[in-house]
Amino acid sequence: MADDQDPETDPHRWRVLAVCLAAGFITLLDVSIVNVAMPSIQQALDASPATLQLVVAGYTLAFGLVLVPAGRLGDAGHRRGLFLAGLAAFALASLAAGLAPNDEWLAVARLVQGGCAGIVSPQVTGYIQQEFRGFERARAFGMFGAVVGVATAIGPLLGGLLIQVFGEENGWRWVFGINVPIVAVVLVAAARTMPRPVVGQRRALDLVGLVGVAATTVAFMTPFVLTTGSGDSPARWWFLALAAALGAATVWWEHRFERRGEDPVLSPDVLGLRSFRFGALLGLAYFAGFTSVFLVVTLFLQNDLGLSALQAGLVGLPFAVASGISALASGRAVSRWGRPVVAVALVVVVVGLAGTDLAIRIIGDEKGHTLLLCCVVATTQCVAGAGSGLVIAPNQTLTLQEVPVRQAGVAGSMLQVGQRVGSALGISAVLSVYYGSRAGGASGATSVGRGLLITIGLVLCALVVALLDARRRAAGSRGEDADAPRAEREAA
Repeated sequence: MADDQDPETDPHRWRVLAVCLAAGFITLLDVSIVNVAMPSIQQALDASPATLQLVVAGYTLAFGLVLVPAGRLGDAGHRRGLFLAGLAAFALASLAAGLAPNDEWLAVARLVQGGCAGIVSPQVTGYIQQEFRGFERARAFGMFGAVVGVATAIGPLLGGLLIQVFGEENGWRWVFGINVPIVAVVLVAAARTMPRPVVGQRRALDLVGLVGVAATTVAFMTPFVLTTGSGDSPARWWFLALAAALGAATVWWEHRFERRGEDPVLSPDVLGLRSFRFGALLGLAYFAGFTSVFLVVTLFLQNDLGLSALQAGLVGLPFAVASGISALASGRAVSRWGRPVVAVALVVVVVGLAGTDLAIRIIGDEKGHTLLLCCVVATTQCVAGAGSGLVIAPNQTLTLQEVPVRQAGVAGSMLQVGQRVGSALGISAVLSVYYGSRAGGASGATSVGRGLLITIGLVLCALVVALLDARRRAAGSRGEDADAPRAEREAA
């Protein structure tokens, strides 16, 4: 805390949360808002498929690269400075992207933009851990979960609206430029609101560990970011071997650093928590399926059905609305029922995605049924959104509930690294299947259907993890209940 007040009685914490949610929204919005702008960017800048892929996935790559170092630096007492500097740099990178004279400039600006977002994001989760306790923390993460779901799902709609208003030629520039005035307002509020670090809070930094984690992350994600279709070079998969070697070296260093009595980046206290391991794995699997849905469905709606960017965005609006509403109720739900809430919600997501898959396969190739298809897909996406809102925030709450506050930033960033890696994996797999199917002569509906099967499989993997964790937690509760009478007898 920035002062001596109890976080549960300090009203200042809600203003801090409001600023955090605004910052989280704008940085997560840029993950998906660019999807509907791809055709306009390709036409305006004569961009190659590889560069377009980097514009989309490079943001995620840079985002994941800096998460853990930024989280660790935040825990070391630099949270306020990183939050403000990251937001300011994000605005400048957005301006550079909006003014890009060519596709290479745009790709570089997106990399910088993603890195700045990765600096801000762990400070958001760190502040929530720092400022809230108990049920209020679950409630705060519920609000953050609503922001995550809405920002990801509503991005295509906002992007389409901007392109509709400013035209195909320059509308894509406003997709990036709109960030500048919004971030300026958030920056002013943050400078007045965000707590200052407590004197004596700063700790020695594990610089070797920071570099090792960052290098391992980028080496692991690179081959998936470079995946654009069936013609890709197989040599890119050697990056996975490099990632394994870097990861092993980093783990060795971290053990050595800890034996010297220092505080390593990959904290054994955090990694030793089974609740954290289960939650991180669930988040990776879910984001691999969840994030790729919007991209592949948007591609189909625009490229195959001929919808405008705005029309394609409107189809995804019900997901955003349903996700936001259910996420707001998730704090109370997870406090009462725990992990089973996430398991049930994942089943709902699978039902919604399966409905989307069937609708596109059955109606997608039929001429004259575009309106019917859009209505059905919007309905099934609404179902998936209602489930998604009860997955993201509750999983965040359950994953971080046992993490010490002093490690909140790095734990939150490690969780988000899993989410960003999952997003890269999912987008890579789904796009490879989609473009590979199209290259093989399959229809757009069939190609999207095959991609959606992968997303459903990934969400089912998340469901398996949720069920295993729910079983573990239930067994632990029964063990505690069984130990209670024994302890009472021994005390007597």
